[in-house]
Amino acid sequence: MSHEQKPLPDANLPPFAGGRTLMLGGLAGGVAGLLLTLLGGLAAPRPALLAYLVAFVYWLGLAVGTTTLVLANHAAGARWNVTIRRLGESIGATIPLFALLFIPLLLGASHIWFWVAPDTTASKELLQLLAQKRSYLNLPSFALRAVVYFIIWCGVAWRLRALSLRQDESGDPALTLAQRRLAAPGLIFFILAMTFASFDWLMSLQPTWYSTIFGLYIHAGAFVCSLALICLIVTGLRSSDAPWGRLITVDHQHNLGKLLLAFTAFWAYMAFSQYMLIWVGNLPEELQWIVSRSRGVWRPVGQLILFGQFLIPFFILLSRKVKRTTGRLAALSVWFLFIHYVDLYWVVMPAAAPDQLGLHWTHFTAFFGIGGVSVAAAVYLMRGVRPVPVKDPFLEDSLRYAQP
Repeated sequence: MSHEQKPLPDANLPPFAGGRTLMLGGLAGGVAGLLLTLLGGLAAPRPALLAYLVAFVYWLGLAVGTTTLVLANHAAGARWNVTIRRLGESIGATIPLFALLFIPLLLGASHIWFWVAPDTTASKELLQLLAQKRSYLNLPSFALRAVVYFIIWCGVAWRLRALSLRQDESGDPALTLAQRRLAAPGLIFFILAMTFASFDWLMSLQPTWYSTIFGLYIHAGAFVCSLALICLIVTGLRSSDAPWGRLITVDHQHNLGKLLLAFTAFWAYMAFSQYMLIWVGNLPEELQWIVSRSRGVWRPVGQLILFGQFLIPFFILLSRKVKRTTGRLAALSVWFLFIHYVDLYWVVMPAAAPDQLGLHWTHFTAFFGIGGVSVAAAVYLMRGVRPVPVKDPFLEDSLRYAQP
């Protein structure tokens, strides 16, 4: 017995023309935040630059994470995600902006990373260890590696977006094949670039400490946060009267919620693996990082991350109803966006102040400064292009997608 399929919504949407207020507001707020951070940096360079580093890695992680999601779906041959794919393409295309925003970190490197200009009063053992790593930890090679990371991220993200936008005009299915051929190697290079960027920018804050899992820990956290951002945007669109929102079904939202659940567990696995290997090895050069973050003022912060980034949201996300209810998933997504910042703060700040939280007002200005300009850039890139890939050969499959 055949069942008649219900008619599909009209997906031939015109180029997106909304978001002007958000774009201009984000730009104005972002510029103001960056200027205030600059003033704070002139008065107290080290606290302001550390605050800037936390905010920079946070917002860059969202751009890298959303592109990682696009790459992963292409590599897996996914079809369900076509109606939401342009969100990831546009957010990821903001990465060139972060190449410019990285310049203040290079200019103030000596205030952030101890190895750039080691204190001659440091212990002889520490200076010897730094000397052994000088071939890697030196400012010219540090800057050159950063250039390589941004070339990889920008090249892959912009190539994916360019192929997708070209298909909106030509409808050539070969362009989908080109995106999928790029996805697997692109995913490998993306993860490697994020891993080594984490080593350079975050792990080298304590240059004698090392962990091979650290890069995956940082990337997994950024990926979870980017999923939360996509969930927040999707729930907002579905709650609005926008035509775009009518193309995104509860099943698309449910899939995003399932990915959020899965990668929350993956992040926790990376965190546990790193802690377990340090604990089992019990080596002084490895213990220093986790010990400084497990006592004093940092102990409750670590406990907040354990419960707030894994245990509580994991069990909440087990509920099918939560993943399919826009308000509940949106609230949980906002929490993930908050707790990921706390996680990065916990990674960065104990390296500078192991006995105090080190909260400085520039943490707020840097967060809203970098966040404002990056949000404005993402909205700008969305404006003038179609919100969904209207000639993707799998668009109809996405519109008809239903949970199995």
